[in-house]
Amino acid sequence: MVKSHPQKIKKIAIIGPECTGKSELSEYLSQYFNTSWVAEYARAYLDNLNTPYQESDLVKIAHGQIRLEDEWLSDANQVLICDTNLLVIKIWSNFKYGHCNEEILQMIQKRTYDLHLLTYIDIPWQEDPQREHPEEREVLWKIYKEELELQKTPYVEIKGEREDRRTIAVNAIEQLLNKND
Repeated sequence: MVKSHPQKIKKIAIIGPECTGKSELSEYLSQYFNTSWVAEYARAYLDNLNTPYQESDLVKIAHGQIRLEDEWLSDANQVLICDTNLLVIKIWSNFKYGHCNEEILQMIQKRTYDLHLLTYIDIPWQEDPQREHPEEREVLWKIYKEELELQKTPYVEIKGEREDRRTIAVNAIEQLLNKND
């Protein structure tokens, strides 16, 4: 039996400052839509690093993130949920180092997403050795919003209590999926 050409998988990137519920929302959405989700590669990379990360590590993290996205795409069911993407690396690099590596910028130009979900800073900060700037979340959120305003990809702000966030995200993805019916 010949398999029909699959419908194009919609890629959803969940982005925002540190500790804004991206991973929890990614996992929830993957279960809700019975699909794959791509975990944040940086977390595993940094867990295995025996020294503090350097600017050069961001290029390696970017390559790892897109490799994971490409690997999980074939297992996705209508949507692929990405817990972060290269915009997060770009924003972090600009914030921490004052610029972003040209290779990362070139990779961003070659990647497409169908929707960004921008998580707001209205949930409490939780300490984590990999998190660096609890006092800068609002500044970073504004940078994310400005960056998304420049993109051609639609985005939806995710705010409120856990159930509100989930509802907003599910509705945004369902609306995206229904556009193509």
